[in-house]
Amino acid sequence: MSQPKLVLFVCSLFMGLLLLAQAPKNFPIPTGNPNQLFFLQRTANINTLIYELNIKNGELVVEEPVHVFWIRYTEGGVHEELNYIQRNFAYGIKSKAVSKDSYELHFVSYKKKILYLKKSVDNKFHIYTGINSKEMVLHQIYVKVNGGAFWTPNIEYVEFKGVDPTTGVEVVERMKI
Repeated sequence: MSQPKLVLFVCSLFMGLLLLAQAPKNFPIPTGNPNQLFFLQRTANINTLIYELNIKNGELVVEEPVHVFWIRYTEGGVHEELNYIQRNFAYGIKSKAVSKDSYELHFVSYKKKILYLKKSVDNKFHIYTGINSKEMVLHQIYVKVNGGAFWTPNIEYVEFKGVDPTTGVEVVERMKI
């Protein structure tokens, strides 16, 4: 192998390892909640936001169909409600009924990514969104933050993971914001 090709190969390998090192390797995966729609994790720590169906007395709360809360893994896994700032400026969800059993959702902090809460053929609610230009069932969001300030974090990218509802194949999309 010529020296320029070797240098290019080593640089490519190094860049690939850097990208792999940025992925959240040791983050816990929340399980066991039958109402969980998806979860969100960020660079800051392993504490995880859970987005679940808002069920009261066995019925979906149509005025606010998604309930958001923390699992504070750094505090022994306790569950904690969002505070006012988190709910209204960062991680909260706004919803609008589209039809029976169908809602359009978006994050309070980013209105461009539309999510849809819909009943599927399995008669369960799922969150659907476009991932790589196809409608997918969303399971996980990871936000890579690199500095910034409290009100203006420097978000490097947001990664969406889900599955194709027809094939069951996992799909990932990484977006710069």
